[in-house]
Amino acid sequence: MARNKRIREEDEAAVDMTPMLDIVFIMLIFFIVTTSFVKEAGIEVNKPKAAQATKKKNANIFIAIRGNGEVWMDKRQVDVERVSANIERLLAEQPTEVVIIQADKEAKHGVVMKVMDQIKATGDYLKISIAGEK
Repeated sequence: MARNKRIREEDEAAVDMTPMLDIVFIMLIFFIVTTSFVKEAGIEVNKPKAAQATKKKNANIFIAIRGNGEVWMDKRQVDVERVSANIERLLAEQPTEVVIIQADKEAKHGVVMKVMDQIKATGDYLKISIAGEK
């Protein structure tokens, strides 16, 4: 009889970890849902200097244009004609209203205009910003 009583006392003294694990999983889901991810272009460009340059906050799509005309999005080189399709894919993952073009100061004006046309073809609601150094 004493042995059964001791086993029952040990069962009652155990700490139940289930509520703590529930809270940890709820917090994990909360942080995953509220985190925003920025899709960098993936390369460094020499941006031109601008006296009135300001920082944009809610931008998470970056398009980099090198001096030789290469266009980079999401850490990979893309064709100018495929910019619109890539923006649509990125917008499906993370909606935004601002697309930032990081054009090298040696980049051709025509390539930048083609990229801007592709952005506008994706949606007129998108705002285009050109990155510059302050």
